[in-house]
Amino acid sequence: MSRKYTGENLDRIAYPLGGIGAGMICLDGTGAISNVSVRNQPNVFLEPCMFSALSVLGDSVSARVLEAPVPRWKAFGSPGTGNGLPDKTYGLPRFSGAEFQSRYPFASVDLQDHEHGPIEASLLGWSPFVLGDADSSSLPMAALEYQFANLTEEPVDAVYSFHSRNFMATGSPGAGVAAAPGGFVLQQASVEGKPWEQGAFCACVDDADVVVEHKWFRGGWFDSLTMAWNAVAAGKVVANPPVSEGDASPGGSLYVPFRLEAGQVKTITLMLCWYVPHSELQIGESCGCASCDQPKPTHSPWYAGQYADIQAVAATWRADYHQLRAEAMNFTDCFFDSTLPDTALEAVEANLSILKSPTILRQTDGRIWAWEGCCDSTGCCHGSCTHVWNYAQALPNLFPELERTMRETEFQVNQDERGHQNFRAWLPIRTPDHSFHAAADGQLGGIIKLYRDWRISGDKAWLRSLWPKAKASLNYCIELWDPDHLGVTVEPHHNTYDIEFWGADGMCSSIYLGALKAAERMGAACGDAEPLYSELLNKGLAYLDEQLYNGEYYTQKVQWRDLKATQAMLNTYGYSPEAQAILEIEGPKYQYGTGCLSDGVIGFWMAQAAGLGMVGDADRVKSHLASIYRYNLKHDLSKHANPQRPTFALGDEGGLLLCSWPNGGKPQLPFVYSDEVWTGIEYQVASHCIMNGLVDEGLDIVQTCRDRYDGRKRNPYNEYECGHWYARAMASYTLLQALTGACYDAVTKVLALHPAIQGDFRGFLSTAYGYGTVGVKDGLPFMDVVQGPIEINRIDYIPV
Repeated sequence: MSRKYTGENLDRIAYPLGGIGAGMICLDGTGAISNVSVRNQPNVFLEPCMFSALSVLGDSVSARVLEAPVPRWKAFGSPGTGNGLPDKTYGLPRFSGAEFQSRYPFASVDLQDHEHGPIEASLLGWSPFVLGDADSSSLPMAALEYQFANLTEEPVDAVYSFHSRNFMATGSPGAGVAAAPGGFVLQQASVEGKPWEQGAFCACVDDADVVVEHKWFRGGWFDSLTMAWNAVAAGKVVANPPVSEGDASPGGSLYVPFRLEAGQVKTITLMLCWYVPHSELQIGESCGCASCDQPKPTHSPWYAGQYADIQAVAATWRADYHQLRAEAMNFTDCFFDSTLPDTALEAVEANLSILKSPTILRQTDGRIWAWEGCCDSTGCCHGSCTHVWNYAQALPNLFPELERTMRETEFQVNQDERGHQNFRAWLPIRTPDHSFHAAADGQLGGIIKLYRDWRISGDKAWLRSLWPKAKASLNYCIELWDPDHLGVTVEPHHNTYDIEFWGADGMCSSIYLGALKAAERMGAACGDAEPLYSELLNKGLAYLDEQLYNGEYYTQKVQWRDLKATQAMLNTYGYSPEAQAILEIEGPKYQYGTGCLSDGVIGFWMAQAAGLGMVGDADRVKSHLASIYRYNLKHDLSKHANPQRPTFALGDEGGLLLCSWPNGGKPQLPFVYSDEVWTGIEYQVASHCIMNGLVDEGLDIVQTCRDRYDGRKRNPYNEYECGHWYARAMASYTLLQALTGACYDAVTKVLALHPAIQGDFRGFLSTAYGYGTVGVKDGLPFMDVVQGPIEINRIDYIPV
């Protein structure tokens, strides 16, 4: 059962609605619309003057905005509040409270009325989400279904209305409000030299009685909103045609008058969509052509290649609305048809919101490109960063065809003839330069992800097309970071902590070993087995156990002398005289040495999640995970010193530290971020614990994380790290696999079912060809296919 939020726990809720790579709007816990990010980039604090209202007619008119009270942080403390927030709706009457609940991709707001008026009001927000249909799931659309129920024994007359200032206007000529069937379009025309200013936002309803006001009152000060509210307060229905000349209309409204008989219920569906075909977004030095003398290309969203204009998008929304809703509801019903722990389902569901956030972009050619997360007004950390996306397991399981485009970018575009791979892609995707060093965890992780995506798809031809590049990539990694063929990453290697580790470490070496095992299997499948990979795998496993395992957990053997790396590499981050003094005693800055690293065996987690099985020594991996739980999980951080970025978890909150030094030996300058708490790593560790029999420990980590995202302090649907809706948090999806032990192999058509749960259970499973419910009933394994077909030759059931 999804958590219900009320009172102060509504304050921070902003639930993303939109399409994959298409931009978003957010439904707040109060019922307001916020975070309107439809111009191909985030706009976290954009809350336009936009609202729905209900006017109940009678001897006197009762008029209220269809929202709960405004959170206090919005009224004072957010940007612009010092001048009283003109052009906001915060001063208009509202309902007295609300209850918010989500069932992805749906979210409901039940409005509460202490005055007990004759009409009970609620709303349901959603946007298309169709497994097996990435295109329908990438549409720039959202819906708000307002439901009104007459609680009295007498008929009640009322007016529903929706109002919005033209927030698409940029200040350039060409702004205005145009007509659309059942509603209006807020638009801004393209300006010469600024094609990215073009944009349109459509609002329409599915009611034949709708009346549209295309022309708001034009005046100074607060005239427009004042006159719009005057109509609401009087219960009026205002009709005005679009402005054909003169000053553009500042906004538009639509009205639906209706009567409810005693006990009757009516639903009015507000359909929203947008169209912004161009952007200024570009990353990279060249245009991608041989001469490089052309203007740099800029990003254009996928939907712009499918639709000519906003009217075409709106027509699809009207025509396909009920079908898209039914398909989204099929997923919802199946996902929540589960007996898995509520805290795990909540963690998975909450981070599916990232798929609808501006973190993800989709090009017109259909390929996915992504930020790591979102700053307030721009993306944060560009280029589908390979080491961050190592953790993100939702997209490959739910939309594997989109995830495969990321592998194609990594191996076919971002990799040069040496095998060096840029871990950040340019935008639009095109051939980059190779001036920066590779990322060990990202590039090696790509080998494991390639194996995973092959087994999910079952597409051997696709694997064959990428295998030569994957082999070249792995060979490059071996010679760069393991030139002495020890089976571990020894030479300085860049990683997700934005620094280099010097010497063998459990984190990157475990990814290396997972990559070697994946390469063994892929090479054999392609008829191109490489004996060296097996040799290195065996040597590396022995090295980890003999030289890095301290009896409790795997450590790092810091080494900076007698390596092939140059002094220039050591000086990448600069050494002041003070830092040089530390170097002489401790070695390079930013290592972890004897620490217990939460990512210390991440490669073995990636391998298990990819269907490779256990790579490392099972008992020692479990011991490492138990040590992380024992030493790194803090239920109260009040006494924890964090001089880095504290707001991810602080004070009396709990969280899983990235690293601890239970046996001493903490460097004076440990790796940056070491004292922080990242949700993606919490989920990585939690799911890995569960996979290896530490179920209670894993669930405790998840609960401790989700307790921070309670709606009062943080948005439950926005787990942030380096930016909002941070991609690493999609590691939470692996909780499903960890608990059920379900992993479908499309190559062999075998469904592995190795649950961590005792007895009977039900849980969600998605494959490349369909989805359904998997579990055990009366001691026997089963798979109920909801959408398919999913061909299963055998269920490999091993009870806990």
